Amino acid sequence: MAAIGIDTHKRTLAACAVDGVGSVVDERTFDTDRAGIAELAAWAARVAPGATIGVEGSASYGAVAARHLVAAGFAVREVPPHLSRRERDRSRRPGKSDPGDALAIARVTLRETDLPPVRLEDQATELGLLLDAREDLVRTQTQTRNRLHAHLVVLVPGYTVTAARLVRAPQLEAIERALRPLVGIRADLARELLAEIRRLGRRAAEFEQLIGSRVDGHPLLGLSGVGSLTAARLLAETGDITRFRSSDAFAMLAGVAPIPASSGEVRRMRLNRHGNRKLNRALYTIAQSQALHHLPAKAYLARKRTAGKSRPEALRCLKRQLVRRVFGLMLTGQSAQPMAA
Repeated sequence: MAAIGIDTHKRTLAACAVDGVGSVVDERTFDTDRAGIAELAAWAARVAPGATIGVEGSASYGAVAARHLVAAGFAVREVPPHLSRRERDRSRRPGKSDPGDALAIARVTLRETDLPPVRLEDQATELGLLLDAREDLVRTQTQTRNRLHAHLVVLVPGYTVTAARLVRAPQLEAIERALRPLVGIRADLARELLAEIRRLGRRAAEFEQLIGSRVDGHPLLGLSGVGSLTAARLLAETGDITRFRSSDAFAMLAGVAPIPASSGEVRRMRLNRHGNRKLNRALYTIAQSQALHHLPAKAYLARKRTAGKSRPEALRCLKRQLVRRVFGLMLTGQSAQPMAA
């Protein structure tokens, strides 16, 4: 058995092949263009035929290489950075270098037999791209709104009485009327910012509608507290739900599985601050919504509070319960009701 580790960068791919005991067989550096990736695949087939290939950064700089290697018939796995970092610390090579990182990735790939396969471009990836694009628009709109606020403080004193947040259409219309008779550079800039806020809002709404059409009918939408954006984020960050052996493994990815921190006779758990934070945030959003509007969740939180847990601790318990329900719904959705193309 052999393994190959690939450390990915913007312009280069550092690769290292190891044998069954982790000794270096060969190491090379390739360019990230098409010729370099083809050369990488040919080299891998020559020095370690049938090897499992581990890639760190397969969703970014290593995405093209990972797709090419999968198409070439290799078993390609995603290596989390924290595992390769620990392996590098154990290495006898001093300092940090790309070949050293590739060696660490190769040894992790050889040792860890349950590494997840690399995620290729699929509907979940496209959903993630749409969500990120919408969030960029919303973030830019907020920044633009703050700049407009700075001008309105000077141009329209007291405007916050009727248009404090500049979010709803009536508020924007009120500001437009207030700016109409004003002249000068500051007033012109304020009008341009107002137009930009509206443009960004329209574009974000278009993205939201497109995202909604892609998750329409998914079983996740039947869960209290889950809207189209939250469902899309769950699907985008999870990908193929069947790659998880259980809801417990899924909970570990989401960072909601508590970590044992016991010693001697003391038995306790500590907060898990690892995992996919976007997925964790989506579960938190559901928990917060259910805490306000879902009677069974409110009763569950009340029982936890009565047992002596603080509100944040009770919410974490609710998230742990929710992940089981989400896992089951995603399995149902993938097998019986796939996302719309």
